[in-house]
Amino acid sequence: MSDGQVLVDAHHHVWDLDLRPQPWLDEPGHEPIRRSFSSLALRSAAIRPIAGRRLTSTVVVQCVTSVPETRDLLALAESDPLIGAVVGWADLTSPAIGDVLDDLRAGSAGRYLRAVRHIVQGESDSHWLQRPDVERGLRAVGERGLGYDVLIRSHQLPQAIRLAERLPELPLVLDHAGKPPLARRELTDWARQVRALARHAQVRCKVSGLVTEAEHEKWTVDDIRPAWDVLLSAFGPDRLMFGSDWPVCVLAGGWNRWAATVEELLDGCSGPEIHAVLAGTATAFYHLTPAPTKEGTLCS
Repeated sequence: MSDGQVLVDAHHHVWDLDLRPQPWLDEPGHEPIRRSFSSLALRSAAIRPIAGRRLTSTVVVQCVTSVPETRDLLALAESDPLIGAVVGWADLTSPAIGDVLDDLRAGSAGRYLRAVRHIVQGESDSHWLQRPDVERGLRAVGERGLGYDVLIRSHQLPQAIRLAERLPELPLVLDHAGKPPLARRELTDWARQVRALARHAQVRCKVSGLVTEAEHEKWTVDDIRPAWDVLLSAFGPDRLMFGSDWPVCVLAGGWNRWAATVEELLDGCSGPEIHAVLAGTATAFYHLTPAPTKEGTLCS
């Protein structure tokens, strides 16, 4: 498969409510996604190509603070040829974090663990990422060659900047572009802090989750473009990666509408730049391997 055919969705979720509750789905407004979603459902949903590319590989990301969920995602990655990497969860504050990570990476499925994430957006401590126990845990992540997905809201960007300053050796990716307040159209502070974060060479950024930060029913490409322009100028295309945030994106139009929007935003970019955003950056960050190394067929 040539580079021009590869499309990586660097951020999606799956969950089975019969197997594991997702308490966050009980929040008002989540009714449309308050059901189970599988990787098969993603195949059925992700129909539209982007710049002529159809979905070939994905990165599945944790939803709850649960090591058993991470084990389930690793097993899914081993069995499903669409999934190339897992972003899992482990308790960064635990003195046993190294042992937990080593245990998760053991066995044949463990090779799919490529990064760790914590739901920092739900932490009230404005210095959570600077806690000594958290920094110790993050060092353990980096020592094992794993990356760290930074899930924060826009007001928490200073924590991410300090993290990048203090741990320059730890590969970081900013999930959902730090959740710019698109619905309020107040991007000045977010843009300033994103540019500061982007000055750190080890940081990448996911172009994902933007539509659910805009007005769910009314957003247009023009509402998303100001954030895109900041990200493109701050990180450059070779440090940006496409992600759908499926099925959360269903709340604001779904996978295919977001795919069409990304294609429009990429208009004017060169072929190599498009490849970076749609495949290259995610492939490098998550150490994705070509799909033919796994048995089975990909969606088309």
